[in-house]
Amino acid sequence: MSAKKPDLHAAYALESPDDNKRLYAEWAGDYDEGFAALEDYQLHIHTARAFVAAGGQGPVLDVGAGTGLCGAVLSGLGVGPIDATDISSEMLHEAMRKDIYRDAIEADLNEGIPVPRESYSGVVSSGTFTHGHLGPEVLPALLRVARHGAQFALSINSQHYEAKGFASALRELEKGKIENLQLKEVRIYGDLAAGPNKDDTAYIALFEKA
Repeated sequence: MSAKKPDLHAAYALESPDDNKRLYAEWAGDYDEGFAALEDYQLHIHTARAFVAAGGQGPVLDVGAGTGLCGAVLSGLGVGPIDATDISSEMLHEAMRKDIYRDAIEADLNEGIPVPRESYSGVVSSGTFTHGHLGPEVLPALLRVARHGAQFALSINSQHYEAKGFASALRELEKGKIENLQLKEVRIYGDLAAGPNKDDTAYIALFEKA
């Protein structure tokens, strides 16, 4: 374990799947109280509510589920069953302790998701498509496990939406793979947040599998 405590700066500096595993193994036990609560993290709430408002329903795959913050909001809104997938076994362990998930799937999305095709009626992701994490190249893997008409709600860091190719990837997918694409811009943190990232925003990309 490193001497430096994991934080948002370290998360944004990640460069590889192994980097992700190392950081989140250290951060898992303190993530909810040491980061989400202290920084007034709100993105998971916006994402879950947008999914439900768009008519999303289970079974749902929570992508990059972490400690289960988004899944907890979904469950509270009456959505289920929910499966969690994440690259970090330690984060998934924390998520499963919340007793809201049906299953935990440890996976590197760059290598696909080890579940059958068309397993889910909904796919959500909060905080995974951001600095140092996943890019648009994993979108086909998410579509593979979604059923026809499945509702998606994916948060994408606003700074990355154009720069990292999400905009062009989604435009390409609109050619027969997805439909009814809408973007909703939200603040990642609430009014209690401080520091250089306190005003960061994300787009929630809402669409259905064609």
